[in-house]
Amino acid sequence: MHGKLLPLAGLYLVQGLPYGLQSSLLPILLRARGLSLTRVGLTKGLYAPWLLKLAWAPLVDRRGTPRVWLTFSTVCLGLVCGLLAVLPPPQAGQTGLPTTVMGLLLLLNLGAAVQDVALDTLAVQLLEPKELGPGNTVQVVAYKLGSALAGGGLLVFFPTLSWPLLFLLLTATYWLAAALAWAAPALGRLSRPQVSEHTPHTSYLLQDLLAVPGTLWTAGFVLTYKMGEQGAGSLFPLLLLDHGASASDLGLWSGLGAATCSIAGSSLGGALLARHWQPLKLLRSVLQLRLGGLACQTALLLHLNTPGASLDPGTVMRGAALLSLCLQQFLGGVVTTATFTVMMHCSQLAPRALQATHYSFLATLELLGKLLPGTLAGVLADGLGPHLCFAAFLVLSALPVLDLRLAPSNLT
Repeated sequence: MHGKLLPLAGLYLVQGLPYGLQSSLLPILLRARGLSLTRVGLTKGLYAPWLLKLAWAPLVDRRGTPRVWLTFSTVCLGLVCGLLAVLPPPQAGQTGLPTTVMGLLLLLNLGAAVQDVALDTLAVQLLEPKELGPGNTVQVVAYKLGSALAGGGLLVFFPTLSWPLLFLLLTATYWLAAALAWAAPALGRLSRPQVSEHTPHTSYLLQDLLAVPGTLWTAGFVLTYKMGEQGAGSLFPLLLLDHGASASDLGLWSGLGAATCSIAGSSLGGALLARHWQPLKLLRSVLQLRLGGLACQTALLLHLNTPGASLDPGTVMRGAALLSLCLQQFLGGVVTTATFTVMMHCSQLAPRALQATHYSFLATLELLGKLLPGTLAGVLADGLGPHLCFAAFLVLSALPVLDLRLAPSNLT
């Protein structure tokens, strides 16, 4: 099993780099330069290629091998980072990212989305049912570690790390990962789909996906399970910045510190699954704790608006803010590992030639459920105020708790 998990870990770590770069580094840098919460939130529209994974997932299923697609997309990611290295960074006083930089970041997300389809296909086809718990732990932990290194880590070291050097390092990292994808023995054992295997016509594709047992419920759950958490998580650090926290502090709080807690939560989730905990049973317990944690975070924001409340070093509020970030990230890590295990189990019930498309379908809905609140959180906060916005996030976080009561028996 280690021959499978080690290369998957390295590749998922690399896959997390673009997300950390754009979810943690860019929003805080742009907010520190005076952009509104609405403009900062709308930059997440650059994630749009991730919502179109179903357009090329059938190609990964039917043309070539996942290893070829994985190597090709990773090489292309290195080329895009090389182009970003020769461009100047965003300057103070700009109203947003330069058009050329935005275009290249869009291409970066396109390449990362293709890489994601190919890598998930490898994982679905390589892992045995008894390996799903450890496999999804590796997937989630490595991805979050890559995101933390490219997000919070860069916020700490950005003053001494130039824009060209940053993207040259990413270029070298991607090309090393491409070599790993091509050379790893475990990744070369998968064959092309056989002609005799089921390859649905495009017009029947959605029907075939929904016909897989458990898909309807899983699709609804993954669409909603992160909405409240993601909306609050994307907005909370920016509100702390507005209340006097520094960008470097937030790099440690919402970047490295929170990511460490998220990775610890994902690892705990994997350990519990390896001890034969049922994923849905684990989700039922942790989602209730996460809802309570978000209620405490909302109360903290209310208190920050009272006279005398401060995030200065040594204050109780500073410690409470740190604890709130870490707790939500820890619980979110457990939830993510258990949910991805359910997703992969559901996709393994599909015909082999449909598995990449099926998993991409679920992963696209999962991303949509995170991207929508993350993108619109700034708009809602500017329009309704942060307090009403967080009340809405509380309601959204309660939905998956209720949804678990309707889970089908074939996913337990």
